[in-house]
Amino acid sequence: MPGSLKVMPAIETHDLRKTYYQPKKAPGLGGAIRGLFSRDRTAIEAVKGIDLEVAQGEIVGFLGPNGAGKTTTIKMLTGILNPTSGTAQVLGYRPFERRPDLLRQIALVMGNKAQLWWDLPAWESFVVLREVYDVDPRKFKTRVDTLIELLDLKDKVHTQVRRLSLGERMKCELVAALLHAPRVLFLDEPTIGLDVVSQKRIRDFLRQVNREEQCSIVLTSHYMQDVLELCERVVVIDHGSKVFDGTLSSLTGDYSDTRRLRLSLDETVDPARFAEYGEVVEFEANTVVLAIPRDQTAARTGEILQAFPVNDIAVEEVSVDEVIRHLFESGQTNPAHTGP
Repeated sequence: MPGSLKVMPAIETHDLRKTYYQPKKAPGLGGAIRGLFSRDRTAIEAVKGIDLEVAQGEIVGFLGPNGAGKTTTIKMLTGILNPTSGTAQVLGYRPFERRPDLLRQIALVMGNKAQLWWDLPAWESFVVLREVYDVDPRKFKTRVDTLIELLDLKDKVHTQVRRLSLGERMKCELVAALLHAPRVLFLDEPTIGLDVVSQKRIRDFLRQVNREEQCSIVLTSHYMQDVLELCERVVVIDHGSKVFDGTLSSLTGDYSDTRRLRLSLDETVDPARFAEYGEVVEFEANTVVLAIPRDQTAARTGEILQAFPVNDIAVEEVSVDEVIRHLFESGQTNPAHTGP
């Protein structure tokens, strides 16, 4: 509407970059001696000019292969690392200034790092964090009791953290991260190593927190089910550069030039007969799945219906999991198709 105020994004970056410098040693004894007096350095660009905007209350999947720059970007957005150049704002603050007003409104959970004290019960860590974040005692009690109930931790929070299972520890880590009701939550592999039941419970919990509190969430995960269930939008980075930013459905269309044609047949047919129509990717009894060119879907479907005893047919998109895996394995960073 004309004259209406623009809502400030929760996260905004422009040309965000991080470069590390690694000493370069010449080979041999001579190189070792020269290195005592002067050293050459090699520049390693971990993050290369990322522009990113995350709206308040949005959940964004942040994807990329190992070493793509995901964790480095998150560390800059939480103020753990200073950017080499470019700008970053979280809730209107520059993260690397580490201002208390910002730190009270954000939280970071890393699947391979712990913020709970290993030899203490989780409850004791919660009490310490209450003091760190200056949470009102009554609000703290109500908040923690609610989180413990949602994550089914009532019988676990008074047990030494070292004695908890991995899934129980991760649930306690989430309570610790959320006890001060942050407005922005960064999750770096929060379900790593967990069984499928624990993963599902944590995803359901995060969905509820986002829905009820409008907490913005940036999620990195190698478990595509986390992304599929939580994120409508994904950002893909590779070698430090952003290569995709859009919906999951558009990711499938942009990076896959095939569709799946699933056929149910009245009788068993030699799968070799389907080779001229597409690649046979699945075959079992009277069911065949073909990979066919996206732009030839209608024509190939008509030809197959004329040539084979088909009693049911379905056209499916390639799974997001498969698209992402192929994208990273092949090193493809230019979309096969681009749209509006």
